[in-house]
Amino acid sequence: MEIRMTGFGHPDGVKLSDEVQQEYVRRYGDGDQTSMHTDHFDPPAGLFVVAYLDGEPVACGGWRAKEQDDDGLLDGDAELKRMFVVPQARGKGLARAVLRHLEERAVAAGRTRLVLETGNKQPEAIALYLSEGYADIRKFGYYKDHPDSVCMGKQLV
Repeated sequence: MEIRMTGFGHPDGVKLSDEVQQEYVRRYGDGDQTSMHTDHFDPPAGLFVVAYLDGEPVACGGWRAKEQDDDGLLDGDAELKRMFVVPQARGKGLARAVLRHLEERAVAAGRTRLVLETGNKQPEAIALYLSEGYADIRKFGYYKDHPDSVCMGKQLV
């Protein structure tokens, strides 16, 4: 596997982001409505990567800088977004590798905590995050009042 910093607007990132949106439609009935723009993932305030197997894009993920707000986010936070592995490449440790890569890059950029919002209809994602040291935090973001929303965080430094 090769992990490349592509940016959120790269064609492979767009392709995988579209696929993850379809995954959300299958699981929740609608895509993610959270406001996101390509520049949210531009270094040093963010990062977006695509993982490749045999030259094919098979996984992606990114983080964007967040600061203190009324929802409990803190200065130095980075929000994890668009973690996804195509179905035919699942079970190979790709999500874990992308997550660890993003954590390392967030620390290098001065971020101190990684936070995320997922949903209770994604038990494999929740299991991954729990196994990597993430724990429930106060709900934040667009879906903070949605009953399916699960928010987690991990201190990086």
